Amino acid sequence: MTIKNRLLACAALTASLAACTVGPDFERPRTPAAAAPGFIESADPHFAQTPLPEGWWRLFEDPALDALVTRALEHNTSVREASANLRRARALVREARGAQLPSLSASGTATTNQVGTGANAGVGFAPPEPITFDFYQLASDASYEVDLFGGIRRSVEASRGDALAAAAELDAARVSVAAEVARTYALACSSRLQANIARESLTAQRRTLDLNQRLFTAGRGQRRDVANAELLVAQAQAQIPQFEAEQSAALFALATLTGDPPSQTDTAANTCAVPPRVRVPIPVGDGAALLARRPDVRAAEARLAADTARVGVATAALYPSIRLAGSLSVGGTSPGALGESDNIGFSLGPLISWSIPIDGIARARVNAASAQADGRLAAFDGAVLTALQETEQALARLKGAIEQEEALQTAATAAEEVARITRIRFRVGRDNALQLLEVERNLFAARAATGTAAAARAEAEVALFRALGGGWENAPAVAEVSATKRD
Repeated sequence: MTIKNRLLACAALTASLAACTVGPDFERPRTPAAAAPGFIESADPHFAQTPLPEGWWRLFEDPALDALVTRALEHNTSVREASANLRRARALVREARGAQLPSLSASGTATTNQVGTGANAGVGFAPPEPITFDFYQLASDASYEVDLFGGIRRSVEASRGDALAAAAELDAARVSVAAEVARTYALACSSRLQANIARESLTAQRRTLDLNQRLFTAGRGQRRDVANAELLVAQAQAQIPQFEAEQSAALFALATLTGDPPSQTDTAANTCAVPPRVRVPIPVGDGAALLARRPDVRAAEARLAADTARVGVATAALYPSIRLAGSLSVGGTSPGALGESDNIGFSLGPLISWSIPIDGIARARVNAASAQADGRLAAFDGAVLTALQETEQALARLKGAIEQEEALQTAATAAEEVARITRIRFRVGRDNALQLLEVERNLFAARAATGTAAAARAEAEVALFRALGGGWENAPAVAEVSATKRD
């Protein structure tokens, strides 16, 4: 059989045998039918069942927050790490695809050889003197594994699933970082707001203390009233350092989130005194859109697909492996001899190998891979339920935070009015100092509660956006930093 005929026969064998792929095909798991409709808490007028926009943080209408999130998506270290993991996973896909192609190697040698005489000099074929000669050789080897039972194809499927999971994990990092930046920014703003409320209360308490001191000096008040006023001043003053420290801590955290040293705090965040809030009904979409968008659900599905393919890889190992191999070489005692056809040698033929599964090891690997896939299915189901749970919880908590803030704002307004009237009555002698101090204490508590409620609402809004899983779409490119090509 000529070389051409052998090549044609091998190609025909490859085409006829490579059509079989063992192992299960991946089927997307079903999600609960109840996940498709709107959420239980979304009927509240503060929410809208419209699709979640890509850059949800822009709903806060705060340019400083927009800039911080954009910088974090570009430079955050967790995002950079996830991006590097994705590039690695994609490279492994290309490596797995390479197994579907023939492998080719080439070599060239130039050696000087000597044949010695030994003890048989001049006897028979032994030369009377050592012979020294040069030998030149060029060789090329080629091989191709016939993917008879689809093990290589399943390996490529598995690597693709890993790459899809890595892409989803990058999106998950983006969601987490965007939400953490928004939460920390809101914390910095609310801490400054609470510090300002404490300063305003301190100013008011000092005026009340001054009034009580003057009345006591004039003989119209009691030392007890002065002491009570001093107590309120000290309490208001004690709150300020705590809130200032929380603001500084939030600013340091923001710098780290954006990939900067803690010392490089953001100027706009440092001056923010009102926590951001969404002033329109928050778009939340429905359950089906949530599950399609949440990166953790997509990652769980991709891992399930990858491990399903690995069952096929393990199953293919139960069957024989066929490799087509060929080599071509030319050699001679001089470089010019390499061009002579008489010096050409070749080999071509199939190599069949089979690890006969009589020891149970290969079948145990199939069982292990199947169990791994079953575990991935459970993880996927858990991710679906967790996504629905977290979203419903976030909706309920935000609804409660909004209602609490509205009630506390009403209470603070009432406390302001009571304090205004009591001060007037105190000046004209209608109310005593104890009544005024009690009203001032209530006003201080009401103001502090409104600041706490504003912070809780902002945090609840961010928690809802985090649960909805958006913010990764059309994200800016990650600022990659090479570990091997640094300046």
